Amino acid sequence: MNKPKAGSDLNCQNLNSHCFCVSLDEAALRSALESELGQPGLYALIQQHCPHLFAPRAVFVSQERIGRMAQVVQAVTSVAALPAYQEDALAQAPELARLGEAGSHGVFLGYDFHVTDEQVGLIEINTNAGGALLNAALARAQRACCPEMSPLVSPATQADQFESRIHAMFLEEWRLAGADRPLQSIAIVDDEPVQQYLYPEFLLFQRYFQRHGLQAVIADPAELQFRKGRLWYGEMAIDLVYNRLTDFALENVSHTSLREAWLNRAAVLTPHPRAHALYADKRNLALLTDEARLRSWGVPQTTREILLSSIPHTEVVAVAQAERLWHDRRQLFFKPVAGFGSRAAYRGDKLTQRVWQEILAGDYVAQRIVMPGERIISEPQPAQRLKFDLRNYVYDGAVQWVAARLYQGQTTNFRTPGGGFAPVWEWTEKMDCSKNV
Repeated sequence: MNKPKAGSDLNCQNLNSHCFCVSLDEAALRSALESELGQPGLYALIQQHCPHLFAPRAVFVSQERIGRMAQVVQAVTSVAALPAYQEDALAQAPELARLGEAGSHGVFLGYDFHVTDEQVGLIEINTNAGGALLNAALARAQRACCPEMSPLVSPATQADQFESRIHAMFLEEWRLAGADRPLQSIAIVDDEPVQQYLYPEFLLFQRYFQRHGLQAVIADPAELQFRKGRLWYGEMAIDLVYNRLTDFALENVSHTSLREAWLNRAAVLTPHPRAHALYADKRNLALLTDEARLRSWGVPQTTREILLSSIPHTEVVAVAQAERLWHDRRQLFFKPVAGFGSRAAYRGDKLTQRVWQEILAGDYVAQRIVMPGERIISEPQPAQRLKFDLRNYVYDGAVQWVAARLYQGQTTNFRTPGGGFAPVWEWTEKMDCSKNV
């Protein structure tokens, strides 16, 4: 570990700027991945298919920031449970979100934050956040770069506990949907799943479910049929669909069977259209940063303060506000309402007039820019600087796991050498690493 600037406290900013040690044990990662899959080949598949999926270095985050993110998650969950909020959120949602019965909560909400020493900013919420089992495997492959870092490394038991919570979460989804028999079969569903960037994780989930005594298949939605009051994959009746689609309203014609199965309660779909409408529609961030509306819903003052101080102000882009938004564009980030994976999202200072007209003609929100954290991964010559965000995997208002994503460029992309998912090492003031910096 390199020495921080003279006079600086040994805090997370210093650690993220001056610790260049590699914490990832590649042999342990191979063992974790291939033991999870139960057959050789997954590690090699990842190296070929998505070589920048795992970052070799950890990200340091203070205990205070970890706690603050959890407070924001709880605040959003409490507001999302209010009938008045649900009425407003569903009023702007696709019809399917209003027609279908929710029943279950929806698995793997992903609360994505930009976190620095100065602030915590919730930039978006996703309803099919990927990477959970990949991060569990990554946690098993960490080593301390020095004795003082040993307390920061999560023991393997924490990954075990996370995986146990995942199993309990799917069983709870089945129970909440009103099932009166044991869960027997799960389909992991996405368009052309073999072609998806995170296909290796689908394999992990398939083996994970099988280890828990469930039949599990990876399927394209076009391979599913709704007949005889059930959802079928060939001759296998599907009880529950782990939904990885980005067609959140199931509008694509190839998703018709899934749509009919959910409307007729023939299979549990998780996450489902209603969950996306209540949490992940980008316009919801405008609702959650509208103080007058929060007051009208009866949101307590402490909850309002958490939301307004930790979610960057967001508003729906309206033609009537075009002149003001263009004038303020350098402080804004523009995102499509139904976007995902940062597609068609733009920093305001990069906008051309052509793109600006497309934004005005489309459904977009404008969000105040909150800068991401920074992780320096090499000594100056020059130093390689990566940005990072923090993903909180959440179920029913509880944070299950926190992971970092390191990247270069405008948004997370898993294409950056040295980037990818990284473990979050929680640092407290009581820890002393001064001997090694």
